[in-house]
Amino acid sequence: MFEKLMMWIESAINYTNGLLWGSVLIYVLVAAGVLFTLRLGFIQFRLFGHGVKLVIQGREKIDGISSFQVFCTSMAARVGTGNMAGVAVAITVGGAGAIFWMWLIAMLGMATAFIESTLAQVYKVKDSEGQYRGGPAYYMERGLGKRWMGTIFSILLIIAFGFAFNSVQANTMTDALNNAFGFDKTIIGLVIVLASAYIICGGLKKVAKASELIVPVMAVAYLAIALLVLVTNIEQVPAALSLIVKSALGWEEAAGGAMGAMMAGIARGLFSNEAGMGSAANIAASATPNPNHPASQGFVQMIGVFVDTIVICSSSAAIIMLSGVLDAPNGQEGIGLLQLALNNELGAWSSYFLAFAIILFCFSSIIANYSYAESNVMFLTKSKKVLFIFRGLVLAMVMVGSVASLSLVWNFADVSMGLMALVNIAAIVMLSKVAYSVIKDYELQLKSGVTPTFDSTKFPEIDNLEGGIWVNKNQKTAKSSAETN
Repeated sequence: MFEKLMMWIESAINYTNGLLWGSVLIYVLVAAGVLFTLRLGFIQFRLFGHGVKLVIQGREKIDGISSFQVFCTSMAARVGTGNMAGVAVAITVGGAGAIFWMWLIAMLGMATAFIESTLAQVYKVKDSEGQYRGGPAYYMERGLGKRWMGTIFSILLIIAFGFAFNSVQANTMTDALNNAFGFDKTIIGLVIVLASAYIICGGLKKVAKASELIVPVMAVAYLAIALLVLVTNIEQVPAALSLIVKSALGWEEAAGGAMGAMMAGIARGLFSNEAGMGSAANIAASATPNPNHPASQGFVQMIGVFVDTIVICSSSAAIIMLSGVLDAPNGQEGIGLLQLALNNELGAWSSYFLAFAIILFCFSSIIANYSYAESNVMFLTKSKKVLFIFRGLVLAMVMVGSVASLSLVWNFADVSMGLMALVNIAAIVMLSKVAYSVIKDYELQLKSGVTPTFDSTKFPEIDNLEGGIWVNKNQKTAKSSAETN
């Protein structure tokens, strides 16, 4: 009886997962990306350079969590084994053309990420310890007046990012170390739990500081390997680019045909960069923005989508396509295909490098995923006791994931994430006018040559702003003087 029940549950989860990621989410997220791109006047292209400038400026030390730390934390969650294994699967299923559609969806997703992160900053709150918190649950409650909607989103995110994804990330780490070095999975799991506990028990600030250290190292190391493969095969690059375009548009036979390439590439891009999911918006709200305007964090997260997909996913694609592993059947897919490609190009030592990369990618994802979930736990309840219990449960799931096979958990997490995205897209479409006006205010100040500063008194139509956070310093001083007199 129990086995039949589990089979039915697994069948239902797989069906829902296929429906969400196979059709519904693709159309919804693409439509949202097109809408926001048009309404913002292709801002991801017009002001791309300005976004890069803000990421660099965000490294300045401030009292709180800097924009650069938030950028690194969101990248820690975005960049994982999916940027390696997922790209390999996309190419296997859809052919080289999948890469073209992956690029396209990322460019559209940059606008969606801009909108949701700007809204997260607008409706953020300050907790009892002076830490900024926000995200979709908060703008659903404060912007739409729908706490029930925020509650649903929070529960879905906690299931996906707090528990399931962290279990799978731990499982990937232990597999990598066990396969490369023969290490015992239980011992590895205990080490991962202790390292995770040290960081997540320090709260969002410690997570942000750890991400600031780990993410640049893992990104530079992986990009350096990809660049090495690119340089040693530079003569093949024009042909590879031509194949990507021809396969995408159906001018040349692809593994899955033009439609297969489109679906595989779009799905991979959406899943990788998380634009529209509402996940990165949770940490975006935690930034002490520089300059002091909500739209600045929109620019930062827009660049995050670009780096995740256009830079890192493309690096994986380059390694696979230039190595020659696609020229003949080899029975490999996913991370195995990437490993074979690296072995062909760089030799057996690349197995150790890939294990190292997986460790950094997965561990950084664990702590970043936790930070997303923590903000949503605090949305549901302000109880420190509940937060303490939640941290214990997260660490327990990390340990379980280290030693167990979790395919059903992974599929359930995908369903939670898909439903989470649908709820978030509905909210940001309903709040899009607020985002447009805030972003327009930023652009007007930028064009006039001043550092954009957000003055909440200029936006009487925006309700439920946290008192004092978004009134500029001059305005606050004027108010205080008036009250004194």
